[in-house]
Amino acid sequence: MFSDKDWTSRRRSRHKRAVLLLPLFLSTLLATPAVLAGNIGAIEIGEGEVTVRFDDLVAGASTLLLAGPDRIALDISGAEAGHSPQGAGLVRAVRQGQQGPGTARVVLDLDRPALVSNARFAADGRSLSFRLDPVSAEEFRRASRGPRLELQPPAQFRAKRPEKRYSVTVPIGKPKPAVALPRIEGPDNPRLPLVVIDAGHGGHDPGAISPHSGKREKDITLALARAIRDDLIASGRVRVALTRGDDRYLVLEERYGIARRLKADLFISVHADAAENQQASGASIYTLSEVASDREAARLAARENKANIINGVDLGAHSSDVSSILLDLTQRETMNVASDFARLLQREASGNVKFRTTAHRFASFVVLKAPDTPSVLFETGFISNESDADFLASAEGQKKVARGVRQAVQIHFARQIASN
Repeated sequence: MFSDKDWTSRRRSRHKRAVLLLPLFLSTLLATPAVLAGNIGAIEIGEGEVTVRFDDLVAGASTLLLAGPDRIALDISGAEAGHSPQGAGLVRAVRQGQQGPGTARVVLDLDRPALVSNARFAADGRSLSFRLDPVSAEEFRRASRGPRLELQPPAQFRAKRPEKRYSVTVPIGKPKPAVALPRIEGPDNPRLPLVVIDAGHGGHDPGAISPHSGKREKDITLALARAIRDDLIASGRVRVALTRGDDRYLVLEERYGIARRLKADLFISVHADAAENQQASGASIYTLSEVASDREAARLAARENKANIINGVDLGAHSSDVSSILLDLTQRETMNVASDFARLLQREASGNVKFRTTAHRFASFVVLKAPDTPSVLFETGFISNESDADFLASAEGQKKVARGVRQAVQIHFARQIASN
């Protein structure tokens, strides 16, 4: 037997984090844009001078030095790129392209370092000339860290800069605050492990629906979560929190986010499966893997992860941080602990709950992606199977599920203590 001091911690209405797309105000400013007739007609390269000719007015130009390899970029506003000549003198090669709408870029790949000097537009604005003065590599590198050289044609021969064709205003409202943390229930002892129970689905998301009785997954999972909470609290060995204690909607990231913010030692997401084959039955336990253990696991993960999508808008914030952290050693250790608990849960609950032949499976469920909280998704049975649905909806069935979870949780933390 264990004493309480043996158990150490390891460290509203409906909440919506949906992006509220208010009416989209699209105002089109039909100001007549300047006609970009200033095509680059020719680029002439001599021994020490470069001349760029235009077939119409341009708005201005700027030069930018780029080291390693050494080159000079010439951005010409109000111009369209043309054809590039062969290199000559200090210029090994010439390239052109559109840097953006109405801005052409000419790149001079240098044969050896050189700086721009004596740059000027012609009096009619139809050409731009500058000298190239050879310098040392170090002097070129120093100059490349300096500001651009800005050039403008004479005012009377200067094209109007390209204007925006339209502007878009999208009011999205103020960001919502983080979801309120639930109350931690059980013994008032912060040294005891904390288990967070997540009742799947909720609010506008009913989850799977029984074709026989119309029972909804969101109601069954909430009843199961409450039963598990009550049994765990009665043991006096752990503290417990529910991600939702009523019929509310939570974004998937908010569910495991609650566990992380509470510094939970274990996260259990409770669900009820569904299948087209109404004969399919039995519970299963999923732990995280980017590679699904089978086609069915991949299908189920895809379906559950869609709980974040409303009217085509993904409400979750799948940051690249989560993907990269899966490779971290901390994440790997967390996944190993979760797998150990999954096997333990199947063993301890099998006397009360019917399991599938291959009960421990792997899939990329969003709710399992807490990098530092061991997490499992417990598919307690098939709501599409009449017998399973009746079992899960009954008080006796819920007590049996809760009893199996309690036994597994107690042994899990006892093992954690023994290994420390």
